[in-house]
Amino acid sequence: MAKRTASAKKQARASVRRTQRNRAVRSEVKTKIVKARRSLVETPVAESDRYAVALDAIRALDRAASKGVLHRRNAARRKARLTRQLVKVAGTAVPSAAAKKPAAAPAGKKGAAPVVAKAPDKKTKK
Repeated sequence: MAKRTASAKKQARASVRRTQRNRAVRSEVKTKIVKARRSLVETPVAESDRYAVALDAIRALDRAASKGVLHRRNAARRKARLTRQLVKVAGTAVPSAAAKKPAAAPAGKKGAAPVVAKAPDKKTKK
């Protein structure tokens, strides 16, 4: 049974307004991402137009994340995918975590933390 208190009714009305607003923002983000991907795939598009459309989509993602419509990590993941596609089309290499070499492991036990020498504490006597 639905709540009938005044505060519950007000929350229901506010929820409807928020849902409409959030749906509009999500729809805008999706539309801009689709336009950006299409501009990357279609050949007769100027390079500056590709960047402009992609930046517009990235701005929309940032805006949605700041409003709380999208989770910030969801927005970051979508931006990363879009940027990767943009770089792939541009023909430049993407520095990825897999391409970077890990730091050399310290000698000694496997998985042991590196030993760092501490400076002696300086205590002044008064």
